[in-house]
Amino acid sequence: MTIKAIQEELIEEFAMFDDWMQRYEYMIDLGKSLPLIDKQNKTDDRVIKGCQSKVWLDAELKGDKMVFSADSDAIITKGIIAILIRTFNNQTPSAILNSNTDFIDQIGLKEHLSATRANGLTSMIKKLKLYATAYQAKLNS
Repeated sequence: MTIKAIQEELIEEFAMFDDWMQRYEYMIDLGKSLPLIDKQNKTDDRVIKGCQSKVWLDAELKGDKMVFSADSDAIITKGIIAILIRTFNNQTPSAILNSNTDFIDQIGLKEHLSATRANGLTSMIKKLKLYATAYQAKLNS
């Protein structure tokens, strides 16, 4: 499934809920299905800077696709990173780098987050794309 198709799917899923309390509950549920990072990879170099909560993100290249795992000490933040991982997991680095994240605005996520969580969301996207940049360079060498 393409990144765009996954984003469209998420937009449709979030549109099913009448209010933001239901959407938050859905995000919490998504966080529970997050591919969890191995305990040994919960290191300072994998912590996303700029997040209100602790968020660890790891990535590896399997074939030509990126596989992400993460964890957070906060349930909402765990839901946010789960949305991003669902979008970008098992995609090529170039597909990740060439994608946009407009779907986040379309589901209304940014406007319903505190300023610090919104900054954290931006930092999560940057870190995902930083991993994609590194693995793209590795594939090109």
